[in-house]
Amino acid sequence: MTTLVEKPVASAIGNAPGGSFKAVLALALFESRRLLTRVPVLLAFAVYLGWTVWRAGKAWGDYPALQDADRATQSAPMLVGLAVLLSVNQAALRSRRHGTERHFAVLVLPHWCRTAAHALSVVAVALLTAVFVAGQFGREALRPGAIGHGSVGELLVGPLTVLLFGLFGLLLAGLVRSALAGPLLVVLFLFFFLFLSGMDYGARWLLPAVEEASPNTLPSDLMGRPAAWHALYLTGLCLCLGLLAVLLAGARKPVVFAGVAGALAMTLVGAVAQSAGDSPELVKARERATVHPEQAQTCVRRDGSTYCAFPEWGPRVADWAGVLDRVRSLAGGSAHAQDLVVRQRIDARYGLSGDAALTPLERPHEVTVGTRWGGSRVPEFSAAVAGVLIAGDEKAATSICDGRMVPLMWLAVGWESEPLDALRRVRLDDSVTGSAYVLQPTDGLYMTAAQTEVLRALLDLPRAEAGARVKDHWGELTAPKITAARAAELLDLPAPEGEDKCA
Repeated sequence: MTTLVEKPVASAIGNAPGGSFKAVLALALFESRRLLTRVPVLLAFAVYLGWTVWRAGKAWGDYPALQDADRATQSAPMLVGLAVLLSVNQAALRSRRHGTERHFAVLVLPHWCRTAAHALSVVAVALLTAVFVAGQFGREALRPGAIGHGSVGELLVGPLTVLLFGLFGLLLAGLVRSALAGPLLVVLFLFFFLFLSGMDYGARWLLPAVEEASPNTLPSDLMGRPAAWHALYLTGLCLCLGLLAVLLAGARKPVVFAGVAGALAMTLVGAVAQSAGDSPELVKARERATVHPEQAQTCVRRDGSTYCAFPEWGPRVADWAGVLDRVRSLAGGSAHAQDLVVRQRIDARYGLSGDAALTPLERPHEVTVGTRWGGSRVPEFSAAVAGVLIAGDEKAATSICDGRMVPLMWLAVGWESEPLDALRRVRLDDSVTGSAYVLQPTDGLYMTAAQTEVLRALLDLPRAEAGARVKDHWGELTAPKITAARAAELLDLPAPEGEDKCA
C-alpha cells in the first residue's frame, strides 16, 4: 500500500539568497511608480513647481542671499508631504478597501515586508523632492549677484518633511484601519502647525519646518539656527515612524527593536540639542557686529570713498559704488566731489526675529547700507547718500523738513532710467503724488505735497537741463529753511499748490 505524505512546497523566494529583499525591492518600485502617479501627489508637485517658477527672482531680485534662499525651500515640500501622507495611507489600506486582505495571507511575502515596500516608496518621493529643492536653491546660487552661504541642514528639511509625513501615514494605516483617518489627520496637522508656530523657541523646533520671517539678512555665522541638529531630529523621527510601522506589521526581529531604540535616541539627541538656544559666543558675536561692526568688516577704497562690509558682502561693493557715483554726479558745489564712508550695518542682537530700526549715524559723511540689495533697497540707499551729501551726516539728514527735500530726492532718483518708478518704490505708500514718508536704511524722511509737486515738475524736464538748473542754484537750494515755493522759483518751475507743512 502506497502512503502519500503531503509536504509544503518550499518557497523560491525564501530559499534563494536575498530573495525576500529582491521581492521587497520589486514591490517598492511598483508602489513608488503608483505613488508618484497619484492625483494628489501630482497636483502637489505641480503646485510646487509653479510656485517656485513664479516666485523665482521676486524675493531677492537679482541679489539673493543664500543663507535666506536655503530656508525658502522648506515651505512648499510641506504641501507635497501632506499629499504623500494621504496617498501612502490609502495605498497601505488598499487591500482592506478592496476586500483582498485574505488573499495576501497565502502569499510568501509577509505583511511586514509589504509594509517595508511602502516605506521605501516614500523614500523615492523624498528623493524626488530633494531634486526639486536642489533645483530651487541652485537657481538662486547661480545668479551673478548671489552672496552668502547656504546650509545643507536647511536644505534637507524639505525632503525629510515629505519622508516624515509619508511614514506617518503608513504608521497610521497600521493603527487605524479606516480610509477616513488620513484626511482627518491632514486637517489635524494643519491645526497643530498653527498652534505650535506661536509657541516659544524650543517648541517651534519640534515642527518639521521652522520659518523665521525677517526683514534683515544676517551673516551666515550669526544666523544661530540649529539646522544640523534639526536635520538629525527629523532623520531620527523618520526612522522611528518607519520602523514602528514595520514592527506593527509583524516584524518581531531583534534588529528592528534595536533600530527603533537607536532611532529614538537619535531623535531625542537632536530635539534636545536644537532647543538649547543661542550660545554665549553667538550672543557676543551678534553684539559686536551690531555695536562695533568695524571689528568684523573689511574696508576698501574706490575713487576716494571707503566701503566697509561684512566678508560675505565684498562683491556688493561695486554696486554700492556705482550708485554713490551716480548720486554724487548730480550734486553741485562741494558735494559733487565729497568722499563718503559707506558702512554696512545690522541689528543682529535678536537674531532673525529682530526688526529694530537702525539709529542714524552722527559721524560726518558716513552712510549706512543694509544687507539686502535690489528692488526698493537701491533708491533707499541713494536717498541716504543724498541726505548725507546735503546735510553732512545721517542724523542731520533725517531732520530735514523743508525745501531741501527737492534737491535731495532729485539726487536720489534723478539718475534712474525710470525716476518716477524709483520715487514710487522709495515712498512708504508707493505714491508719486501728495505727501509721504521716504524710506532709508535708518530713520525715514518726510516729503510734503508741495515738495512732491516741485520734484515731479523737475523730473519732467530733460535730465541734462534739470541737472544744470539744480547745480546752478545748489547753494540756495540746500540752504536750511528754504520753502518748496522758493525752490520752485529758483528752478524756474510752476509754484506748488499743495501743502508744505511737515507731519
